[in-house]
Amino acid sequence: MKLLYEGKAKRLYETEQPDELLMEFKDDATAFNGEKHALFENKGRMNQALSLLLMQLLEKEGVATHFVRTIDDIHMIVKNVEIIKVEVVVRNVAAGSLCKRTWFEEGAPLKTPIVEYFLKDDDLGDPMISDDHIREMELATPEEVAQLKAGALRINEILKPFFLKTGLNLVDFKLEFGRLASDPSTIILADEITPDTCRLWDTTTGEKMDKDRFRRDLGNVMESYAEVLKRAEDAVHS
Repeated sequence: MKLLYEGKAKRLYETEQPDELLMEFKDDATAFNGEKHALFENKGRMNQALSLLLMQLLEKEGVATHFVRTIDDIHMIVKNVEIIKVEVVVRNVAAGSLCKRTWFEEGAPLKTPIVEYFLKDDDLGDPMISDDHIREMELATPEEVAQLKAGALRINEILKPFFLKTGLNLVDFKLEFGRLASDPSTIILADEITPDTCRLWDTTTGEKMDKDRFRRDLGNVMESYAEVLKRAEDAVHS
């Protein structure tokens, strides 16, 4: 199959069906816009398993996603979408770049979730942008931006209590959305939901259970990913 796209953590291939693509989860881990890189055995397998679990959870709650079916431990069939070049970040607790840009201290709970937009462009370092920038760059219409925000907040309403059941606090997370190739007027959730794209802290110890373990050289990266997956699977089956 023809490789259509290779990102930091996934590859996308064309299939015989024009409305479907094959997504492959890689074992690569990157940070700081690719400046830091490592390979972790079974990372792709664990990320696919968790993303699949969460996508199915969201689908049951009425959130449309790109997931179609799995092929094996690291490959799944997804709907062909045109990714909107806007990363949508939902924050429940102050962490990461929010603390660098504001007076918030890490760990400060937010009274209501904050939604931020970032331009999906590695060469520019994925800078933060506003809805006005999005409109002027014609990345999405104002109506579509409103749909992205509402969709992101709805996903937060579903995932935050789910993770609390697992003993994890959903600090923040990044989402990507895309327009269906078969119907560009329809926008659905795409990409992945994993410890690569979420900050997850243990509700009892405050221990970081996500990609920050790699960013900050905290160690036990895959052990934490495995624990997140186990807790999520236990919560679904309980």
